[in-house]
Amino acid sequence: MPDQSIPQTRSPEATRGTPGPLDSDDPGAATAPEGVSRRRLLGTAGATGLVLGAAGAAAGYAAAPSSAATPLTSLGSERAMFHGKHQPGITTPMQARGHLVAFDLAAGAGRKEAAALLRRWSDTARRLMAGEPAGSRDTDVARDAGPSSLTVTFGFGHSFFGRTGLEKQRPVALDPLPDFSSDHLDKNRSNGDLWVQIGADDALVAFHALRAIQRDAGAAARVRWQMNGFNRSPGATAHPMTARNLMGQVDGTRNPKPGEADFDRRIFVPEEPEAGKGGPAWMANGSYVVVRRIRMLLDDWEELSLKAQEDVIGRRKSDGAPLSGGSGATESTEMDLEKTDGSGELVVPINAHARITRPDQNGGAAMVRRPFSYHDGFDADGVPDAGLLFVCWQADPLRGFVPVQRKLDRGDALSQFIRHEASGLFAVPGGAAEGEYVGQRLLGGVNPGAYHPAEGLVREA
Repeated sequence: MPDQSIPQTRSPEATRGTPGPLDSDDPGAATAPEGVSRRRLLGTAGATGLVLGAAGAAAGYAAAPSSAATPLTSLGSERAMFHGKHQPGITTPMQARGHLVAFDLAAGAGRKEAAALLRRWSDTARRLMAGEPAGSRDTDVARDAGPSSLTVTFGFGHSFFGRTGLEKQRPVALDPLPDFSSDHLDKNRSNGDLWVQIGADDALVAFHALRAIQRDAGAAARVRWQMNGFNRSPGATAHPMTARNLMGQVDGTRNPKPGEADFDRRIFVPEEPEAGKGGPAWMANGSYVVVRRIRMLLDDWEELSLKAQEDVIGRRKSDGAPLSGGSGATESTEMDLEKTDGSGELVVPINAHARITRPDQNGGAAMVRRPFSYHDGFDADGVPDAGLLFVCWQADPLRGFVPVQRKLDRGDALSQFIRHEASGLFAVPGGAAEGEYVGQRLLGGVNPGAYHPAEGLVREA
């Protein structure tokens, strides 16, 4: 688990009135869209005293408010934008709930079926992220909730291009990851033709989106694997702070941050990709995501003393400050890799996780880590099946994830307490412009026709 911090979670106080979509370059993106979404309507009608009639896709959802109606909390009213330069869910602040799911195209499905499916998925994602029902077959699971910072992100796996006859469009950066010594991979829970990431600050909103995406797939694609995760809820701490993982550690500190001079270069494919560096043109403004299910051997970890745990990581457990810092050090204090104690021993051990994963120890390799924790019960011996759904973003995984993981393979103290059980690498294209669907610049050379989700088939338009 490279020591690159996850984006900070938000407190309601920190975000109230700032629904600002971090994935959109639209200067008006933080303002309310035209019309009123059905969930926003339920939360605001009482405050305005208006009784609005239902219309269009929202028919049946609006209701006359009672005099005691309460507006949505800031948690529920937070909204991310679907359309933008980049897809949502990459630089969007961490959400409390997440689902990762991979699909394989059905036998006989090809480029046309894939285009129709991405068009349908994009329309559903746009609706749900706006707080609207998914369509005529909406399940009502999230009927009473606001958008809750919902994001839906789509990507393509290595196998997708062969299935759709687009091998010549497959990026070099999507070549399979090398084998690592810590891998114990389950092939049935790895890779896939298509990948979807869903995040929200409400569990029902996240599940609602998951179910809508799965139903939209119809017979055109089937679920290959699915993983469910969670994080600290926004507002659960007195002030925004880096979250902790299931080992109790402040999970990373050195994430690249939007606004830094080299952030876009490290995380996103440029608008005019250079040959062999992110290429081809359809990946402009996109990114590559590595997904790893990393099981934590919590029973073994929790037997360690506090000092031993801190030596493994290289940081204080209480506040994430480096072991080389003094009493006034904080999480952001620069780590002194050369500092020694009275016995001449390095204060930050030579195999400490934080030392090994530093960008300056890996040729500048960096990535945005945006993981979820998971707990899938216990095995037959009562050992918890729990850990991290590791999700990291970079402009090129061969220059981001791979060199760091290779370094970890050679002597990371944390390795004996974790096990990599599933893996995937996906190309995530740039965001869809108004009127586009995600992946249209790759798939748009065909007429998607009319997609029928119940049949999973495409008919000529």
